[in-house]
Amino acid sequence: MKIVITGGTGQVGRILSRALVRSGHQVVVLSRGDGRGLAPGVRHESWDGRTQGAWTKELDGCDAVINLAGRSVSCRYSESNLRAMMDLRVDSTRAVGEAIEQATTPPRVWLQMSTATIYAHRFDAPNDEATGIIGGTEPDVPGYWAFSVEIAKAWERTQDQADTPHTRSVALRTAMVMSPDRGGVFDVMLRMVRLGLGGPVAGGAQYVSWIHEQDMVRAVDLLIGRDDLAGPVNLAAPEPLPHRDFIRALRSAWGTRLGLPATRWMAELGAFVIRTDTELLLKSRRVVPGRLRDAGFSFDFPHWAGAAEDLVRRVRAERPGQTSRSQLS
Repeated sequence: MKIVITGGTGQVGRILSRALVRSGHQVVVLSRGDGRGLAPGVRHESWDGRTQGAWTKELDGCDAVINLAGRSVSCRYSESNLRAMMDLRVDSTRAVGEAIEQATTPPRVWLQMSTATIYAHRFDAPNDEATGIIGGTEPDVPGYWAFSVEIAKAWERTQDQADTPHTRSVALRTAMVMSPDRGGVFDVMLRMVRLGLGGPVAGGAQYVSWIHEQDMVRAVDLLIGRDDLAGPVNLAAPEPLPHRDFIRALRSAWGTRLGLPATRWMAELGAFVIRTDTELLLKSRRVVPGRLRDAGFSFDFPHWAGAAEDLVRRVRAERPGQTSRSQLS
């Protein structure tokens, strides 16, 4: 197949593009940059993420388009950054929808990135697509958390508003994608563990939803091929777990016994230093893959302990010399 990935130079785009090329597909990545670092065999074209241009010919006649464009959430949640997150996501989604509308031969399927953050901060029950509670009105959480939900809702609403009757549309409500790639969320978490800072944050009761990169790729492959699946789909492993258990399993996989716990104010200070935001740590994302399971999808990594062990093994294989303190003793 010919598959176009818009905004495909980030972590998820690189994971998908290299996997799809290995499977024999023709992959075209559109980005605002130069495409440096993409896997061999991936073709790069430029777009601005907002307006129609020469890039639209890539969508005309392709089999699938996967839109991942948007500003990274790994930043301080200032008013300007939140606005940039909203604008880039909505503008790029609108641009993709307009290109599909104008295509002589529109793609069969449009997979649109969304986020598990759309669901409410909660501890009592998991969120699936049918019964999950959309966030934004929870008491006792920072007000700007509601804006993150509004970004997700606007992302999905823009896709829904596109007039694309011949293209099946899927919104990928994606949890944190875990891969050994440098700069990804797993890399950041593992660095904290290696520094002895891998303890529970603010008590650690908040749930962590995640998905192993291998299962994310397999789920995308399923969604491209299954003509009966449309609308929101949760890309998340079936066993979210509290942060204290999540980080304990990561310490165990790395071979580190202890991790310094962090209070809420310590987390705020650390987030300020590394220029990110505590919502990524403190919001309880208890998300489960209802529609994937109903479709018969079987996860290679349903449990975090096994996923963490696999990712640690790969990090050590790809980065010789990285060893835990316990292995040195």
